[in-house]
Amino acid sequence: MTGAAASGQCGGLLDYKTAKFALTRNRRVGLLHRLLQLGVLGYMLGWVLLVRKGYQDTDPAPRAAVVTKLKGAAVAEVGGAGRRLWDAADYTRPPQGENVLFLVTNFIATAKQAQGTCPESPSVLDAMCAEDADCPMGNPVVHGNGIKTGKCVMFNTTHSTCEIYGWCPVENNTLPGKPLLAEAENFTLFIKNTVHFTKFNFSKCNTLQTNDPTYFKSCTYDPFFNPSCPVFRVRDMVEAAGETFGDLALLGGSIGVRIDWDCDLDHPAAQCQPQYSFSLQDRRYNFRTASYYWDSQRQLYRNLLKLYGIRFDISVHGQAGKFSIIPAAVSFGTGIAFFGAATVVCDLVLLYLDAKADFYWKEKFEEAKPPKGKAKAAA
Repeated sequence: MTGAAASGQCGGLLDYKTAKFALTRNRRVGLLHRLLQLGVLGYMLGWVLLVRKGYQDTDPAPRAAVVTKLKGAAVAEVGGAGRRLWDAADYTRPPQGENVLFLVTNFIATAKQAQGTCPESPSVLDAMCAEDADCPMGNPVVHGNGIKTGKCVMFNTTHSTCEIYGWCPVENNTLPGKPLLAEAENFTLFIKNTVHFTKFNFSKCNTLQTNDPTYFKSCTYDPFFNPSCPVFRVRDMVEAAGETFGDLALLGGSIGVRIDWDCDLDHPAAQCQPQYSFSLQDRRYNFRTASYYWDSQRQLYRNLLKLYGIRFDISVHGQAGKFSIIPAAVSFGTGIAFFGAATVVCDLVLLYLDAKADFYWKEKFEEAKPPKGKAKAAA
């Protein structure tokens, strides 16, 4: 008995199974099969080939270079220094335009500061005092402008503050009611961007190739009528980000400039053009800067400026694609596999979920045995 059982198990290892095709007149399963095939076909043609371009090899990380230039001029009062002309060298930070630049739109000026002693500003809470004991000598004023000298002095007729050693007079903190450089809304920003897709050794620049030397001096970007001109008016950029220039220019803010490249290298290179988008990243942006000079008595002075303005953060993104046999073969093989999966799903429905599943099971799986006479003759 043990030998016979072992012989039967070994014989089972040598059995061979082959596919058997059974034609069924089940309209529900037949309809499901066709719907699944149409779904797979639509997915392959619509999404994989047309949208995702699965037949292409891609380079999703271009190397990018950005050069910027701001142009414009405005006149504004600078504290005790009188009227002053502001041009690109004054209102642009840093002077060498890169991916990040700052445009001055408003400022607070404190002119002719010299190092010495003076009352601290009453707007600083740690500087308020009633007597000298409230101003320990040598302690810095928290959020203030200098070091306490140990004296409590009158700042004006209504406030007493600690005397400090620092740059005097202390910084003016009176913000103008409207932007002093309101003309900056008509300034223009030139953005030159070059991308290089190393995988395909392909480079493209966003500037129009033209022999007209005056083109970039007269054109302004428009997404519909002039998309090839990389000269942007500041007001248009702020409005595209969903803000008004007057509100943003008063206290400053940050605007994100996004440049997207989507290049299909199976088409002419002229069709590879960037798309620009603008977004508000932050409100309130300012910093301080000072210019120093000596008078005839060799006394050091400085003019302090607290600058408010718009910071532009430029980012470049993109990808390029080109036909390649390997991704095309992978996409084609995936489609064939999905078609096979549709058949497997219909088999599962027919053999396990249909009301006549037992009948279909017997018809699909059949054990084939040779006739007994021939089996004995073969033995």
